Amino acid sequence: MSSGGFHVHGPHDHELEHAVHAAHEGHQNEGGHGGSSMTNQIAMFTAIIATIGAIFSYMGGATQANAGLYKNNAAIKKTEASNQWNYFQAKSTKQSLAELSRDLSPENRKEAYQAKVDRYEKEKTEIKMVADRLEAEAVQWDKRSDGQMHQHHRWAQATTVLQVAIAMAAIALLTRKKWLEYVMFGVACIGLVVGLLAMMHI
Repeated sequence: MSSGGFHVHGPHDHELEHAVHAAHEGHQNEGGHGGSSMTNQIAMFTAIIATIGAIFSYMGGATQANAGLYKNNAAIKKTEASNQWNYFQAKSTKQSLAELSRDLSPENRKEAYQAKVDRYEKEKTEIKMVADRLEAEAVQWDKRSDGQMHQHHRWAQATTVLQVAIAMAAIALLTRKKWLEYVMFGVACIGLVVGLLAMMHI
């Protein structure tokens, strides 16, 4: 980092540092003659998986933010639709009063009130169309929000599984158990598959 600035550790930075430190210790334990292939392999694996995990974590945060934004848009559209339905109700009330006035008024005034009734009916039709459109848009925003939240959960699952794989890598480094290395690779593959599902919106 340049002087005068500061550095914020990401969720996987410590795992990378641990892998480098473990690899360095592996070299020392082997007397400096190139170190063990297992240590180098696991250190490289940890660095790669930690990087992929950081990307998955970022995508999870981005989709969560999108879900909140889309849900907010849906709420706005619902409010606008509610306002339109209130407006529709007000026109319906005026139309009912105009119809009552028409029925009670003398013949020479009926035509004027009928014109008002027709105008209110036309306005109600237009208002209803706007309200229906806003409600449909609200439903679409809700669906998009739900889709983003589902994708967010997938990214979070993938990130968690990769973190487990990194933890398995640390245990494999400490115990030198070959079967733990296989488990580590298997768990990492599961995490990558879940990340692929997130990418495909499944």
